[in-house]
Amino acid sequence: MRCVIARFPFDLTKSGVLDSMKGVKPEPGTGDFVTIGRRRYPAKQVGEVVTRQDRRDFSSGEVVRAMTRLGFTCGTAATLPGDEPAEGV
Repeated sequence: MRCVIARFPFDLTKSGVLDSMKGVKPEPGTGDFVTIGRRRYPAKQVGEVVTRQDRRDFSSGEVVRAMTRLGFTCGTAATLPGDEPAEGV
């Protein structure tokens, strides 16, 4: 699938993304994430590994849009079940 991240075109495949992320440990983080296998990666980390570009050059939204089109589950960490603050806090 052809997508544009940081104004550059990339031909990405689901298997190619899986291969790129193999052996990469997820960084701690909040905000947008991409679920690859059983791990949840920050979107910026996935974008950096897959495109080999500096994360300051693209937004997490660009990565989420591309990964969603490839069939990966994406979201925002604040919207995950169980992440709501306890009542009375």
